[in-house]
Order: sequence, then C-alpha cells, then structure tokens
Amino acid sequence: MKWEHGNTWYRVIGDLHSGKTPVLVLHGGPGAGHNYVIPIAEMIAQSGRAAVLYDQIGCGNSTHLASAPKEFWTPELFIQELVLLTEHLKIADDFAIVGQSWGGMLGMQFAISRPKGLQALVVADSPASMEVWVFEANKLRAKLPANVEATLIKHEADGTTDDPAYEAAVNVFYDRHLCRIPQPQCLIDSFTQLAAEPTVYHTMNGPSEFHVIGSLKQWDIRPQLAKINVPTLLVSGQYDEATPEMVREVNSLIPGSTWELFPESSHTPHLEEPARFKRIVNDWLDKQT
Repeated sequence: MKWEHGNTWYRVIGDLHSGKTPVLVLHGGPGAGHNYVIPIAEMIAQSGRAAVLYDQIGCGNSTHLASAPKEFWTPELFIQELVLLTEHLKIADDFAIVGQSWGGMLGMQFAISRPKGLQALVVADSPASMEVWVFEANKLRAKLPANVEATLIKHEADGTTDDPAYEAAVNVFYDRHLCRIPQPQCLIDSFTQLAAEPTVYHTMNGPSEFHVIGSLKQWDIRPQLAKINVPTLLVSGQYDEATPEMVREVNSLIPGSTWELFPESSHTPHLEEPARFKRIVNDWLDKQT
C-alpha cells in the first residue's frame, strides 16, 4: 500500500469476502515486524475468517525511515496507517483487530475513537499505561538473580545498553517474561529484523522492554478506556510482562470486556499455549462478529 510516507507491506491469509468479518493482526515492538504474529493470523484463517498481516511503517518489509525526526513516530501515525489499510483493502466498514503487545496498545487507542467499522477488539499482552508497565517490570526485575539486575542497572546508568553483557542480562528477563519456551523461528525472525532496524523501537520505547526512555514513556490511555464500545477480549499470561495486576486494571476500565489468563504463558501465549489461544480467540470472534 502506497501512502504519503512510503509503502506498507501486507499479506492477506484467507478470503476477505468469506462472509466472516476479517481481522487485522497488529504486531508489537513498536517496530518488531509481523513475523512472530504469523501464527495468530494462521490460527484465525483456519476458522474460515481472513486475517491481514502487515509491517507497520518503519520496519520489516515496509519503508524504513531511519532519518525521520523523533517527533515523527507517534501512535497517531500508526493509527493513520491502520485506517488507510482498511480503506485500501475495502474492509473499512467491517473488520476486527487482534493486537499483540504494542499492537494491543495501538488497538485500544484506535478503539477509543469509536471507528464505525470496528466490530471487535482482541488485546493480547498489552498495557494501557507505560508508567504502570515500567512499575510492574521493576517488580519482575527485582526477582532476577542479583548479578543480572546489577548488570542491567550499571549499563542503563552508564548509557551502554548496546553492550553484549546488557543484552545477555536482558535475555534472562525475556526467558522468564517474554517467551518461556525455546524461541520459535518466527520470534527469532522478528528479533533479527528489529536488531537490523531499531529506529522505531529505540525512539518510542528504548533499549529494552523494561527500560522505557522513549517517546511513549508518558503514554497513558486509562482515562479514555471507558469510551471503547466494541466487544473486547483481553489475553495475557501468568508470567507476562503485562502482569495480571496490569491487565486486571485494563479489564476493569473497558466496559464489558472479557479477560482470559493463560497459566503457562508469559508475553506470547499464542506461541506458548497455541491450542488454547486458537480455541479461545476463534470461539470469541465467532460469537462477536
């Protein structure tokens, strides 16, 4: 899809005109790319419902804009892209969203505006406040081995978060709270492309999931969540970076929302408990759309 900022790559799995409301799958990061959410799209398509994967502008197969100023990268930019994609695919009057991590954050902010074509929203492993996200991350970090936490603190204070020692320490956290199984190739692929083009992630988030120093640091949509007026399913893991405490608050603020907690998962239940994820999400979508 060509638009004013370049090209947005997308892929449709299934038939957009099957009679079932199609689903846009929003990846995380920001800037992580679509690779690791391919299984979500494939699970949805197996129910006879079309799923749309795409790389948000600035990453993956879409146009990279490494020289864009920091203020260019905003949630509103990605909402504009999302709207244009629904129009490009001619589904603007009837679609659902499954957003994972940052994708769920984006999906919630979009839903607050009550877009007329949005029929349902699935928010997987997402905060509604980065202040809460960091607060909860610090609670999880405090449970890491002392030497790991000391390494994280040292490099964050020194501004040397590109040091291999810092990356190794981050991976200890990720093994506990991002993906508790051996990383599947789709997740490795997303990490690989993120490392090759980190501009969006570093600008909006920071050097790691829990060291948030980017433009999203003050992001907080909790006061607006009551405006969401479509059926909403929240999904998260027991060991998730999006902790149960965090998601419980989101659940209380979105009217009529449903929350499914995955007991064996961290931040990627669709990879860690795929059969349960497929059943719950597809059954819920079939009831709502």
